[in-house]
Amino acid sequence: MKKAVVSLLILMLLLPFASFTAAQCPSEGHTVVLKAPAVSRTAEGELVGVATDFVITVAPGSGHVYVETWPLAEVDMQASARLAAQIAGKVLGVDMSKYDVFIQIKADSPIIGGPSAGGTMTVGIIAALEGWQVNPKVMMTGMINPDGTIGPVGGILEKAAAAHDVGAEVFLIPQGQRIQYVEETQKREIGGIVEINTQTKKVDVVEYAKERWGLQVIEIKDIYDAVYYFTGHRIPRPEAPAYVKIDTSFLRDDALKDYQNTTAYYQETLEKLKKSDVNYATYTTLMEALNEAAGILNQSKSALDDGRYYTTLSKDFQARIIIRHVDWYLGVEGPEDVQKILKTVESQINASEKIVSNVTIRGTTMLQAVAAAEERVEQAKSILDEAWKYYYSNDYWNAVGDAAFAYERAKTAIFWARLGERFAGGDVISSEVVKAVARDYIDESNLIVTYIESMYGTVGGDLSQSIVQAEQYYEDGKYSAALFTAMEARVQAQVFLDTLGIDNQTVLLDKLKRMKEDAKVAIALAQSQGITPVLAMAYYEFAESYEENGSPEDIQTAMIFYMYAKETAGLFLSTLPTPVNVLRDNTTGIPQIVIPTSTDSKTATNSATSTSKALSDGLIIALLVGSFIVGAAVGKKL
Repeated sequence: MKKAVVSLLILMLLLPFASFTAAQCPSEGHTVVLKAPAVSRTAEGELVGVATDFVITVAPGSGHVYVETWPLAEVDMQASARLAAQIAGKVLGVDMSKYDVFIQIKADSPIIGGPSAGGTMTVGIIAALEGWQVNPKVMMTGMINPDGTIGPVGGILEKAAAAHDVGAEVFLIPQGQRIQYVEETQKREIGGIVEINTQTKKVDVVEYAKERWGLQVIEIKDIYDAVYYFTGHRIPRPEAPAYVKIDTSFLRDDALKDYQNTTAYYQETLEKLKKSDVNYATYTTLMEALNEAAGILNQSKSALDDGRYYTTLSKDFQARIIIRHVDWYLGVEGPEDVQKILKTVESQINASEKIVSNVTIRGTTMLQAVAAAEERVEQAKSILDEAWKYYYSNDYWNAVGDAAFAYERAKTAIFWARLGERFAGGDVISSEVVKAVARDYIDESNLIVTYIESMYGTVGGDLSQSIVQAEQYYEDGKYSAALFTAMEARVQAQVFLDTLGIDNQTVLLDKLKRMKEDAKVAIALAQSQGITPVLAMAYYEFAESYEENGSPEDIQTAMIFYMYAKETAGLFLSTLPTPVNVLRDNTTGIPQIVIPTSTDSKTATNSATSTSKALSDGLIIALLVGSFIVGAAVGKKL
């Protein structure tokens, strides 16, 4: 009897492993083998290029993505692999819930580069799904974004060297990354004293790789370009409508009323200050604050006159925080007054949360607006927590300032919820939809932030904190707040990578133009599905207001909001697969390397005129990170 029980227990223990082994060894399906470059860090802390082998198999299954790495990667590739499978299905119009994807990754040393192999994995999955062969002489680096574009990465020069070392003839890199910056250190001894000079040198990767190795480096925009260079097959891109209307006229009445109310509040507070008995120092400080609010209100009026209604609302919001700060502070005579203010804010947040949570979501447009509302409720809570910290530190000025911010933020949550109700239509959408999207965004954003820190150190502390906050929101069941917090971290991380080291205004403007066009196309695609992407159009308009200012910080802020517009335009859109007709060639064997000419407008990769400078030197990165963070923080949005 004991023997039978033992045998049964052994069998039960082995069953999970038996099923796992079966999952790793599909008897049907297609397999492709690719090489991708990655970077590894030496014992001295230097980054070196490493060739990585990818064996990708796609077989009938139930939607699982299995990843095996050896040695273990410094950055987890699971999220990137899952996104690669999703994009492959989207590009081909294939339901990936009917397939399992198996990815084996092998390198000679621990690698950094989970997201940087996303493009390669997507190409491999597409090729395996279609049964295509891939050209072993082609390699690439680049993240895969949810819209199929190839995102920026680090270590381009090191990866180009790795590609050459394993015999690649064509190396694909993200659009706009052909210009890299390297640090050259020279030592010379003069009279027993060693002099060390470090200089920053600009390197055109396209020219350098061609001259040194005969390696052809090509910038690509999206996965459609990548698939063509690897396989010779052309997958048609989704076509955006020829005409797209991006305006925020649906906010006209709201903006006019809000400007009038905020202006009236300013006048009331100004008179209140003038009649107060505060001392000279306090009076001067509060008057300076109100003067700042007046300047912002002038910007609001200009935006209103120009028909930029979301910008008007956002400027009013910024001004109102300052005005309320002054108004409330004038009434503070002791700690009990500050505590009363904080309790008032808490009541407003609770009221806003109750309104937002009781909304029944109907249709994608309403879902986007209500998701924005839920995020703002959670932001208000976090800001109020900071206000209480100031209170307990006896810093009543900042306690009241954060209280004013939290109060106004909570009020905007109601605004977005009511706006969503205006666009209600269609079936009821459950929170499970938001939960699934939020989980993907958190994983993908965490991967990118970790990748940046692995490559360049802790240069985006706020980004890491955003991921932690998103995870906390998710654990608390606040899926919309988790989604938007993770999305914003992802966008800021990508803009960081895309602008790292750039001090050339022309280059920044070129990148800005590309991001603006991408946002416009994303909005057009949403509209083509019958969706009014209210949040995306609002962000697009807000980005334009910063673009016009023209300073490097404003350009970076505009980039961030154009990226927000692009990301939010695609949120919750229908993902039902629509099969595409792919132009197949009838040749056998591996396709020859064919470089499209500039006359092939449908499939050619445009010759890149925009450039970026990637700096590996820690000091230069540190100097530049400050301006990035300032750019990311500028402009509180409604």
